[in-house]
Amino acid sequence: MLVAPIERIAIIGFGEAGGTFGQDFAKQGIDVSVFDILLVSRRHRRHMQSKADKCGVRAAANLYDCVRDSQLVISAVTSASALDVAKDAGAILGAGQIFLDINSVSPETKRKAARLIEPGPAKRTKAHFVEAAVMAAVPGLRLKVPMLLGGPKAAEAAKRLTSIGMNATALSNQIGLASAVKMCRSVMLKGLEALAVECLFAARQYGVEDAVLESLAATYPSLGWKDRLPDYLISRVAEHGRRRANEMREVARALRSVGVKPTMAMATADRQERLVCEMADRNLGFGGSQSFSWRSLADAMASGGQQRSKRSL
Repeated sequence: MLVAPIERIAIIGFGEAGGTFGQDFAKQGIDVSVFDILLVSRRHRRHMQSKADKCGVRAAANLYDCVRDSQLVISAVTSASALDVAKDAGAILGAGQIFLDINSVSPETKRKAARLIEPGPAKRTKAHFVEAAVMAAVPGLRLKVPMLLGGPKAAEAAKRLTSIGMNATALSNQIGLASAVKMCRSVMLKGLEALAVECLFAARQYGVEDAVLESLAATYPSLGWKDRLPDYLISRVAEHGRRRANEMREVARALRSVGVKPTMAMATADRQERLVCEMADRNLGFGGSQSFSWRSLADAMASGGQQRSKRSL
C-alpha cells in the first residue's frame, strides 16, 4: 500500500519541540509553516522571526494562515494551551488533514481535544485527530524521538510519519492510552528529577555529595550517577521546571481519574516549579545543558540574596 507523501506541515507552538521538528522537516525540502502566540507579541516577535528564518520555516501571521493547505498539523504547545489550540484549529481544519497532538496532557484532555477536532457523525467530515505521546527528550533524538500514537487513524499516521523520518508507533485505535503510558512514566522520570534536586542540594550543603553519589552508583551502577546523570536530571528542572510542573499536574488529573491519589505527582510538580521560582528570585539563568553544573547551581542557591546581574549556570 502506497503511503501518501507529506509535502506541507504546519506546526502550532514554536518552542523546543516545534523548532527542532520544523528545522528537520525543512531540511528535507518539506514546506513548513509555524505559528506561535509570541509571533504576535511586540516584545518577542523579532526573536521568533529570526528563529524561524534560521530554521528555514515560514512564520505565519495567524493560525489560519499557518494550517491552511497543510496535510499534517502538529500541536506542540503548553499543556495549559492544548485545548484552546484544538478548539481554534477545529474550527479551521478540513477533511483529510491530520491533527497530531504531541502535548503532554492527560488522557481525558486528549479525548476532549479529539472531540474538538472531529465532530460527531452528523457533522461534516473534518480533520483526523491523532494523539502522540513523546517518550523522550526531543533535542537529543530530534525527529527520531520515539512517539506512541493513538486514535482510529493511528496506524495510517504512523506510516506517514515514518516516511518523513519520524519514529512513530501506533499503540491503539483508542484515544487516551498512549497518553496514559506517558503520564504513568512521568511519575517515575520527572519524580526522579525532583528527587535529584532535593537529595543532591542537601548533600552539597552538608559537604557529602561525593559520598552520596558513590553510594547511588554502587546501588545502581548502570545509571551514571558518578558521570553526567545528576547534571542532566537537574538541568531539565532548571530549564523547564514550570512547564514540567504543569505537565505533572496533568499527570495528577490522570491518576485521580482512575482512583489513584497523586501524592508523588503533586510533590514533583511543587519541587519542579519551586526550583525555577527560586532561581528567578536570585536572578539566576539557565546557561545551556552543555555547560550546566548542578554543583554551581546548588552553591548559588545556597548563597541567598539577589544577584546584581543575571548569571547563567
